Amino acid sequence: MPNTNLEITQKAMEDFVKIQRHMLTAKEENATKTYEGLKEEYLYLKSFLNVAGVNLTEIDRIKE
Repeated sequence: MPNTNLEITQKAMEDFVKIQRHMLTAKEENATKTYEGLKEEYLYLKSFLNVAGVNLTEIDRIKE
């Protein structure tokens, strides 16, 4: 039986990386509203991954 917690954490990490990529694009394009909307999701995922014990040092490119 697969480890559901591990699958949830993996999905959150994938989403975290994807959100960061979109945030960096929005920042480059000076799309402030888009960036702020993405930032909400970024902070949610970051807090979830911290609680799950994921070390974000290497994958957190935004650092907010």
